Amino acid sequence: MTTNDNPSGDQPLDRTFDRRAFLARAAALSAAGTAALSAPPTAAWAGDKNRDRPGLDGGNAYVKPRPEAMADPTELTLAEAAWMIRNRKISPLELTEAYLARIAAYDATYQAFNTVLADAAREAARAAAKRPNRGVLHGIPLAIKDNYYTAGVRTTANSFLFQDFVPTFDATPVANLKAAGAIVLGKTQMGPLATTRATTPAGVITTVNAWTPDRPNVDPGGSSTGTATSVAGRMATSGTGTQTGGSITAPSNAQNLTGLKPTMGRVSLYGIIPLSYTRDHPGPLARDAKDAAIMLTAMAGEDQNDPRTQGLPRVPDLINAATPVHSGNRVKLRWNTRVGVLPGYADGTSATALARRAFLAAMAAIRGVTLVDVPFPADWSLLTGNDFNNVRLPERSEPFMSYLRSDLRGFGVSVIGWLQGATMGSNEYLTGQRAKLLLLERVLDQIFGSCDVVVQTSPTPFDSIGLPEIGFPIGFTATGEPIGTILGGLPYAEDRLLSVVAAYQAVSDWHWRRPPDPAPAEARAAAPERGRVTAEEAAEQSQ
Repeated sequence: MTTNDNPSGDQPLDRTFDRRAFLARAAALSAAGTAALSAPPTAAWAGDKNRDRPGLDGGNAYVKPRPEAMADPTELTLAEAAWMIRNRKISPLELTEAYLARIAAYDATYQAFNTVLADAAREAARAAAKRPNRGVLHGIPLAIKDNYYTAGVRTTANSFLFQDFVPTFDATPVANLKAAGAIVLGKTQMGPLATTRATTPAGVITTVNAWTPDRPNVDPGGSSTGTATSVAGRMATSGTGTQTGGSITAPSNAQNLTGLKPTMGRVSLYGIIPLSYTRDHPGPLARDAKDAAIMLTAMAGEDQNDPRTQGLPRVPDLINAATPVHSGNRVKLRWNTRVGVLPGYADGTSATALARRAFLAAMAAIRGVTLVDVPFPADWSLLTGNDFNNVRLPERSEPFMSYLRSDLRGFGVSVIGWLQGATMGSNEYLTGQRAKLLLLERVLDQIFGSCDVVVQTSPTPFDSIGLPEIGFPIGFTATGEPIGTILGGLPYAEDRLLSVVAAYQAVSDWHWRRPPDPAPAEARAAAPERGRVTAEEAAEQSQ
């Protein structure tokens, strides 16, 4: 498919790609297997190419702050905070201290972090003030999900298995973010081994939704729960997550954030504790499309330690794509875009259905948008159902076989999924891989034959076939819980997704809303226990 509509005058998107080549690449990844956890390469790689990536230090990366955000640095978006630092209105240390103060005041309730690197963050902030500005991420405090390796800092994946693991190098995305000037505030809570919402490895609920801290039963989204809560609770500007079955888009939707899961291979997985070789995707959770674009620009790119990243189309100017375009007083799309609407997407009278209809109406009013009804591909229910979805399980078991043989207790509440993977037959696995390729072929032909982006009712199908997705807020329930939606795109078309969400966020204000601060400490002390997730529930909810 070639799309070259160009209402903004920018260079058109290059959307010509060989579908057979993409299918062949997906097939090769499916057959590759995973590298042994016990024998990672000896060094991470992150070059100075971060500074040369499109838009990372361009004018569109910096946004003059809204007046209402000036009184509290933690209210600034990443792009606004970067403007403040570049114009010497705030120092990296002042910004870092503001976030550390909120962590000290509120994380006892949120339980978003399992490690806070206060002293190291302050030292990094002081160093940032003394060196030349490295770009938009210079001096920006971030939260890192605890399955990303961090040199000299425990990386547990919230599990018994890795509770004492201290890596000697940073995961490539972390190294890239640091090379671009970012500051690591700490490591965030996550579902045990990246499976469910954040609990202890034994299943006791920890992290809550920042919007409902007094109602721990409200789903905060998993498994990147801690990152979502830290950003929603204004304890970090943005953060990193991983997605295998909705673990970026689900917590973003649950907590009023913008989360971007890129195309498979767009961001290196080197130095990230694996869950599923063919489905793990690192990506950002942020406050809006511009911030997500900044984060992904720094994180993305080729890595000699991860073959999945090699030989891909170049990373486009994501930050420019996430900058709204105006015609007079009206917002318009950067590129004319057909938004596919799947059957039943906005049916019913629930709060979610009403929010989806309002979202579609708002999109239809933006110049350059065409809403298109698209069908589900043939055999959609079969190809996206649990039977084929579960073929991912052997991929999580294979690198952990030595642990499975020695002590099942090490897997804690998530043990069932690993046992299921270990006992699945090779015939089932191979049949599932063929079904995944058939699903990818039908999505490319039968959905994207008539649209450029498509609404999603579940992230799982696009996770399994490696296509990009973006989750973002579109409303609230009557009880104050965020409602989000997800758009899926063509391979390597993160720029198209960002342009659509940026336009929508220019005509809506959901993403500006922030949760109230939690109750005082004395009220929290009397709060009841938060409950527990059983092994059976963990297996049902597993990513």
